[in-house]
Amino acid sequence: MAYNDDAVLARLSALNDSHDSIATAAQWIMFHRRHADRTVQLWVQRLRDSSASKRLSLIYLANALHYLSNIYALQEVAQQSRIRHKEDFILAFSPVIAEATAIAYKGAPSELQGKIRRVVDVWKDRTIFEVPIQEAIETRLGELDKARGTAKPAFGGSPFGGSSMPSEFAPLISAHQSVAKLSGPLKGTVSAADQEYEKQTDTSTPAPSAPVYAARLHGLLKTLASAEVAVAECVKAREDLITGLEKLLDTHRTSLEADKASASRLAERKSEIEKKKQVVELAIMQALGSSDQNGSPDNKGLDNQDTEPERPKMEALTPPKMEALTPPAMEALTPPPAEAAPVHADSSLETAPASTTTIPQQSLPIYYGESNKRRRIDDGEFPDLGNDDGIDADVAEMLK
Repeated sequence: MAYNDDAVLARLSALNDSHDSIATAAQWIMFHRRHADRTVQLWVQRLRDSSASKRLSLIYLANALHYLSNIYALQEVAQQSRIRHKEDFILAFSPVIAEATAIAYKGAPSELQGKIRRVVDVWKDRTIFEVPIQEAIETRLGELDKARGTAKPAFGGSPFGGSSMPSEFAPLISAHQSVAKLSGPLKGTVSAADQEYEKQTDTSTPAPSAPVYAARLHGLLKTLASAEVAVAECVKAREDLITGLEKLLDTHRTSLEADKASASRLAERKSEIEKKKQVVELAIMQALGSSDQNGSPDNKGLDNQDTEPERPKMEALTPPKMEALTPPAMEALTPPPAEAAPVHADSSLETAPASTTTIPQQSLPIYYGESNKRRRIDDGEFPDLGNDDGIDADVAEMLK
């Protein structure tokens, strides 16, 4: 069958995950290896338009030499090229393999994703592709795993999921995803272009015939052009991301300056109000002091009514002083005799006649204690009443 786009698409459409189908397609592709670049382009196109299971079969085409379980096509093409010392398909697949693997991996069921992961591990173990390209493949798959892991909790209220994501971050996230998508395979593309350039310009290698050399230079030009386009797209994406970040940064810087100005203004006003408050409080204290010193009696009376009266002083529970046991001298306590008024006795009465007598004042010392006032007559005898004229003898005897 002659090589053309329809023939390639027909082969890819008829591909399934059986060993015979993959081996037959790989042999036919190897036969037309001089069209490797076009074949890879059609392979990527078919991969984009296929279902998840069909994409897995196309990935199997990248590893067709895996005979024990599932056989993958593109690796068979690559390893057959190495056996024959041809790296046409390795160079053709290197710029697109990371993106193609991500397309097949994204949205596939967990079972198919596990199979694609095993294919990538086989490529890594057998060093099918260069290290930068292999790292780009694993990076893209890791990004898809992270995106899938953060998308599920978004329904539960993730801060960056669904409608809760800030609107100002939306263009930045889109730009960042574009950069990640383009920068992943970029290293592999540039590395492949550099290797091809060094290979074709190596002076130690004998020059082939003119037609072969012209074809190689033509292929090198296509590789360099493809790498240049990839780099330009990545540069454009990074510039867009940086522009968005700078806009967001300028917005927040402006907001920061406004917040700082507001904070400074509020601090000044707070200090001003505190000073006014201190002045007002000082004036109130001075006014209260002057009213206490120079207030009128009426004001004092009102103040006394408003204020609570003082509590009464409680008398101390000190016992009274002990009295002297020795009585004072009688001479000191005996008052001077006073003249008694004449008493007119009634002859008809046997008792003492009624008389008006003046009782002299006796010495009545008074002791003032802290709690009780006591008064005691220190003289134990009756006062001297003067002459006992007119007093019955019995009464006089009693008075002695």
